[in-house]
Parts: sequence; C-alpha cells; structure tokens
Amino acid sequence: MASVIHYTIATEAEKSPDFRRVLWTGEHTQLVIMTIPPGGEIGEEVHEVDQILTFVSGTGKAIISGSEKAVAQGDLVVVPAGKKHNFLNTGENPLILYTVYGPPEHADGAVHTTKEEADRLEEEGKDEPPTSS
Repeated sequence: MASVIHYTIATEAEKSPDFRRVLWTGEHTQLVIMTIPPGGEIGEEVHEVDQILTFVSGTGKAIISGSEKAVAQGDLVVVPAGKKHNFLNTGENPLILYTVYGPPEHADGAVHTTKEEADRLEEEGKDEPPTSS
C-alpha cells in the first residue's frame, strides 16, 4: 500500500533558500519549489510542457507571450506548453513559489542553489527529466 505523499507546501517553499528544488517527480507531473531573489528572475524560456505556478510570498511580474501581470502571495499562473514566459521579482523580499510541470521538466531530486547553477546544468545536459518507461 502506498503511503500518502504530503507537503505543507508554503512551509516547504519558505524554508528553501535554493533557486530551484525538485520536491517530487511522478510519471506525469513534477513538483518544484523556487526562490527568486530581489531583482532576480527565472529567465525568459519556453517549455514543451505545461506549467502551473502558485506564489507563496513576495511580489513579482509574470510575462507570458508578451503580456504582463503583477503577481503576489496566493496568485496562480498557468503557462501552456510552447508559450514564452518569464517571472521577475519586483519586491524587496524573495519571490517564493511552487510549480507543477506536466510532464516533468527537471531531473528527479535536482537542487540548484542559484539561477547561474541551474542555467549551467541545463546547458550541460545535466538537468534532464526522467524518461518514461
């Protein structure tokens, strides 16, 4: 019998200082927490997967396909596969969020301390999602 996988997600996200930390990877989805420092950003990107982001604390700006929207605690933003997007921290405190990718986008268990580390590992091909069997 499988055990219940449970997170107090705001607490998990708040206690992680890392830019990106993969909490859980399933066959069809992946749960990731992110902390964007003041003045920082996720970086403009396009995924081949759907992404749902929920903001835990801080203030920021979502840019999806050229449209901008302010985001703050409690907001949820959907990024459909293939849409160019970026999220910027516009506040004085970290912008903290959790995101669900479907299917997984990052390596199972990945921890990227900084955006620079995350970018480098992606470029080196060391942040690939698990392949489905």
